[in-house]
Amino acid sequence: MRKILVVGIGAGNPEHLTIQAINALNRADALFIPDKGERKSELAELRREICDRFVTNPASRRVEFAVPVRAKPTGSYRQTVDDWHAAIAEIYERLLLSEIDEDGCGAFLIWGDPSLYDSALRILERVTRRGNVEFVLEVIPGITAIQALAASHKMALNRIGDPFLVTTGRRLAEDGMPDNAGTAIVLLDGQQAFLSVADKSATIHWGAYLGTKDEILLSGRLGDVEEKIVRVREEARQRHGWIMDTYLLRKAGN
Repeated sequence: MRKILVVGIGAGNPEHLTIQAINALNRADALFIPDKGERKSELAELRREICDRFVTNPASRRVEFAVPVRAKPTGSYRQTVDDWHAAIAEIYERLLLSEIDEDGCGAFLIWGDPSLYDSALRILERVTRRGNVEFVLEVIPGITAIQALAASHKMALNRIGDPFLVTTGRRLAEDGMPDNAGTAIVLLDGQQAFLSVADKSATIHWGAYLGTKDEILLSGRLGDVEEKIVRVREEARQRHGWIMDTYLLRKAGN
């Protein structure tokens, strides 16, 4: 039966790869590299660099595939994402059938960790439900943007005895800072939802292109640095054509 490896490759630094991840990539006959278009070509290039640096199996080959762009929501956000995942599931199914022998092995290189705000595992579940190809799944964890952010800012994620919330920019804008946690870590924020936070005395630790040579870090009292983050973020997005950023918000206090 086919084996599919879902390999976390870290937040941007090739040295984020674990030994387990390197060994997994070298077990694969096909290494699947998503192409998200010219604007995000650096993401595919990092995966190629990882393969160049760590894959020594002469029998492995790289298979690049185009990822459809998610439509802008016109009604339900969840329905828009569901339709997008369905389209990608068809692509995954074709890859598994055409690129991997029945007893072969393929690997998807996943940014960060496959379990945190990534859709590969859910999409592969869809492929299974379609019933056209059988495979067994193995997941190899990777360093997340959250860990990379904390390391770059040289800080602990939690205060003593205090929980923290991991959320998205959309939910932060809708719900605000959590009532039951002193810290919120925010991913997938294309709209700079931190601007909507009422408590401007909170501290923000922000980072973009974490782990890469282009890494940018800013921190300080939210009311003092939020406009600078907006400006720096837009300048970087214009310069690169894309941006991946993450930030931690912490209520004032110990």
